[in-house]
Amino acid sequence: MARVQPVSTEDLSPAIKIAFERHIEEYRARVTNMKNVLSHSLLAFEVYMQWYPLYSEVERVLGGRMASLYAYTISYASDCPLCATFFRKQIIDAGERPEQLQLTVKERQILDFGSSIARCHGNIADHIYDPLTGTFGRQEMVILVAFAGQMIAANVFNNVMETDMDDFLQDYLPPVRSIWQHAK
Repeated sequence: MARVQPVSTEDLSPAIKIAFERHIEEYRARVTNMKNVLSHSLLAFEVYMQWYPLYSEVERVLGGRMASLYAYTISYASDCPLCATFFRKQIIDAGERPEQLQLTVKERQILDFGSSIARCHGNIADHIYDPLTGTFGRQEMVILVAFAGQMIAANVFNNVMETDMDDFLQDYLPPVRSIWQHAK
């Protein structure tokens, strides 16, 4: 159960209602449990929703498929079940299985970069960073790193708040493997 309950629809402030309407219209996005928890603070909601224009830039740099995989990898490495499941849904809905991805060397480097940022708290080794600089310019590297930070911020928020999993994500939870599966 969430540490801070989402604001109910009838208790939303007029400013949040307007912010939600604008958000839905501009990004064609739904109001998730995370956004409902953020609605306790208009400023917090507005700051976290800057994720959307940054994600659009990541899509421009990496393409739609890799943008989803990049966000998934960061969220998975951050141990954020909610965000990882959100992107797992995108990956599955696009026809792939996160557990069986077919990746090129360059795609693997991009995903290793994202997961390393999350796992290593930004302390990235040169052998992880340097291969990307041959493909991406300074502006693109700034976008990729800034997005990773924004994604990690969302991961931290949801983990600390223990934000409830949205109903539309329930069917996309990762399969649970039995600890006895390999025991004979």
